Amino acid sequence: MEFSNAIKDKLKTLPDAPGCYLMRDRDGKIIYIGKAASLRKRVKSYFRSHTRRTAQPKIRSLISSIEDFDIVVLKSEAEAILTEGKLIKEYRPHYNTLWKDDKRFQMIRIDVQHPFPTIGKCRIRKKDGAAYFGPYTSGMAVKVAVEFLERQFGLRRCRPREPDADTYKHCSNDIIANCSAPCIGKVTPEEYRARVEEVCAFLRGERMGMLKELRAEMEQMAAELKFEEAAALRDMLLHLHNAVKERAKVRKTPMMKRDEARVGLKELQKQLKLASEPRVIECFDISNISGTNSVASMVCSVDGVPYPNRYRRFRIKTVEGADDPRSMAEVVRRRYSRLLMEKKPLPELVMVDGGITQLRAAKAELVVLGLDRLPIVGLAKRYEEIVWDYEANSGNLVLPRHSAGLTVVTRLRDEAHRFAITYHRDLRRQRIMESRLDEIPGIGNSKKEVLLKHFGSMARLSRATVEQISEAPGIGKKTAELIRLELDKK
Repeated sequence: MEFSNAIKDKLKTLPDAPGCYLMRDRDGKIIYIGKAASLRKRVKSYFRSHTRRTAQPKIRSLISSIEDFDIVVLKSEAEAILTEGKLIKEYRPHYNTLWKDDKRFQMIRIDVQHPFPTIGKCRIRKKDGAAYFGPYTSGMAVKVAVEFLERQFGLRRCRPREPDADTYKHCSNDIIANCSAPCIGKVTPEEYRARVEEVCAFLRGERMGMLKELRAEMEQMAAELKFEEAAALRDMLLHLHNAVKERAKVRKTPMMKRDEARVGLKELQKQLKLASEPRVIECFDISNISGTNSVASMVCSVDGVPYPNRYRRFRIKTVEGADDPRSMAEVVRRRYSRLLMEKKPLPELVMVDGGITQLRAAKAELVVLGLDRLPIVGLAKRYEEIVWDYEANSGNLVLPRHSAGLTVVTRLRDEAHRFAITYHRDLRRQRIMESRLDEIPGIGNSKKEVLLKHFGSMARLSRATVEQISEAPGIGKKTAELIRLELDKK
């Protein structure tokens, strides 16, 4: 089996570094995502004749389907593991069957909605109002962090939702595990919640001074020749540092190098008969699930590479249900009417994710705005065809599968899709949290708006004390107590 020149050229420049690789088929679709400690060694292994002869049938099938690949260079193998999982869950490639069992890395969970929160480990992030930190590649780091924070801040380990004096009769954690014993009033609910806030701050990386104190204690132990104690503190420091510092970074869609992208822009200029290279391209995508929470994204590339400062997100305001063409028309109208009003420069090319209907809807809005000469195309998903010049009935434009021009538009489309999906998920999560206020007696829309405006988010309100809630305009002490009580129940 002979591979394309594009693959052969890429194999020569693979770095000896950790990262992820994305295999694509002849339609440019991602069919497999993998991780590697060395991208050079791992990716090259797929294209050796020995691999094609001796590999399992599944691997041979994958290899025969590969027409191109991309790489994402990362800082460590741990980061590659986490990024691989993120990308697989986002793109769901056909050949990643090993991830279909949905195994997950450990996270730290704090049930901040309970009156006296506890800290623990979990593998699934639920929409239950709890605070989650992670995921972490090291299970030992999670275990050490949870045990350390329980002891350091006196968090309870007992199971009852609201422990009381009867619970205390059968518990000795205040003696053995340094529990602050809120069940018998050794600390007030407000003092206990302040401890929980400090734990969350530590896991967010905002209390690094604690690690410095542990390091100083370790050095003191070593100076006193207490080497076993010093070694134990050293190991704890290592795991805590991993727990605080490790972040699962969501990587953006791989883009071309700038010099390669310029070749693609020249090709697009020629194929689309543009007056100049489309140095600035803006691409739109619509996201909704069953017509709910419809949102749109607009991403931008300059000289063929992403330019996040010009990314924009939109909530669909005038369209009910799943109507992508009308939603596309709305966001195009809003985007370019604003640019005209603010007298800001327009892109050289506009692109919409979709076929003829989305393109016609967007084009109609440009005509209304007097921008009928602004070049605009659609990108049909099924065959990665460029939909353009539909009035002349010239048909779709099919670029060569490995052309730099097609790569420019497909990568930008993938980035628009990723950005829209991320916004849609964030919006759904926010609305689920806000809906909890609707369940509290006496809290109507006006008070709900006042609370969200005062605190900025449902997460901040969930962490507020009675006194802090009562400081919101129009919210008295009794109402604040009711809100705090109901939020704690949930």
